[in-house]
Amino acid sequence: MTAAADRSLGPELARTETIAPDTDVLVIGLTSSENGPAIVPADLFGDVLTAEVRAELLDALGSVGAKGKPEELTRVPAPSALADVTSVLAVGLGAADKIDAEQVRRSAGVAGRALSGTELVATTLSGIDLGAAAEGFYLGAYTFSTFKSKSAPKPDERPVVRLELLVPAPEFGTLDLLRAQLVAEAIATARDFVNTPPSALYPAEFAERARALAEAAGLEVEILEQDALAAAGYGGIIGVGQGSSRPPRLIRITYAGGPKKIALVGKGITFDTGGISIKPAANMENMTSDMAGAAAVIATVLLAGRLGLPVTVTATVPMAENMPSATAQRPGDVLTQYGGTTVEVINTDAEGRLILADAIVRAVEDEPDYLIDVATLTGAQMVALGTRTPGVMGTEEFRDRVAAISRSVGENGWAMPLPAELRADINSKVADLANVAPHRWGGMLSAALFLKEFVPEGLPWAHLDVAGPAYNTGGPFGYIGKGGTGVPVRTLITVIEEIGAE
Repeated sequence: MTAAADRSLGPELARTETIAPDTDVLVIGLTSSENGPAIVPADLFGDVLTAEVRAELLDALGSVGAKGKPEELTRVPAPSALADVTSVLAVGLGAADKIDAEQVRRSAGVAGRALSGTELVATTLSGIDLGAAAEGFYLGAYTFSTFKSKSAPKPDERPVVRLELLVPAPEFGTLDLLRAQLVAEAIATARDFVNTPPSALYPAEFAERARALAEAAGLEVEILEQDALAAAGYGGIIGVGQGSSRPPRLIRITYAGGPKKIALVGKGITFDTGGISIKPAANMENMTSDMAGAAAVIATVLLAGRLGLPVTVTATVPMAENMPSATAQRPGDVLTQYGGTTVEVINTDAEGRLILADAIVRAVEDEPDYLIDVATLTGAQMVALGTRTPGVMGTEEFRDRVAAISRSVGENGWAMPLPAELRADINSKVADLANVAPHRWGGMLSAALFLKEFVPEGLPWAHLDVAGPAYNTGGPFGYIGKGGTGVPVRTLITVIEEIGAE
């Protein structure tokens, strides 16, 4: 499953009971303690890491200052007893009693990124958590160089080609590896969409790429183009997209796997200038990521199909480009959302909620049991929670459930309130609603309150604002590189799996 079918998204993954000849690097885990670093797991791979080999490795690692701190990397020549291995890379896991799946994932990601230029890598991290190790290596090794003029990277810059995860028995971790690979590929697919520049991923192209992936997976696809959107009354999508020469789209992808129905909605602004209420020039290039919510829900519905989950999942994805022009909507305009609600557009840079409102109303026509929308919706999310913590809003019980799942999978979602006193601030003098409040306080919450107006009473609903977490503008960390992160695909698929198991 790739956003660009002609490229590999990550290394080949395989389980193995033995280290293959000509293995470039063996990656091991190292914990920290008052007594010095220790190799983990302690006794699962005794045939490979014998007591003598462990002792020799610890001496070598200690001599160059390895401590086992989280994500610390130390590389040493392989002991002579490991004849099939050129070198050993020890990656820190921190204190042994604090190791969890996310720490394994992060440490594996750091190792995967550091192994550029290697062909064959083996690891014992699989003995701690095979699924987390596989995901971390795969995502840490992810690169996006499609638009670089030198299409073939230098040998020492090429991602690792094959990762072999050591297992103690033939059937150990079979299902864990299958799920981890499918999840990692879905995340990488979302990253590819986000990292593709807006000159190459405008609404029509985005919709066609999503269609190709969905049809290849055997899923149902419907695409509404501009005339159909206008005729059906999708005033939010039309209003936002009317300033661009590249018309908007609405795509719906359905995986029919069972009686329970889950509606996913994702914001697909392929580029956001702010429209007439234009953004500052500084850092505007990062608005190539304003379709990360759409990328995540498309990748998730495809993943649900690949996993064969016993639920029905429909992704409803509005796509538009928000541009200033002679045809762009103006501050003060009133538009009619799909379903009839009128909205006064106070600020054309608050466009995401307008296209999401249309999509939410269409999604709930299917009478879903649950609704989740995902959007890089507000800069206020980053002001409130920083760049790595999604805000989760919605109906309280489902909101809390989604936030807890998000934290359990390492995506750090945090439940946020929808204060009743903020609701009056989005009243309009001339329409049913205004698209922004007349102040900057609680901007993330006001945006969610706007969306709440389009969600039927009693429907379990969660809104994820991932403005910061979906796109990393800083340095790499863990299994996250620069650019698209794929957040919150892991949250979404885990929520869907749990609903399917009810």
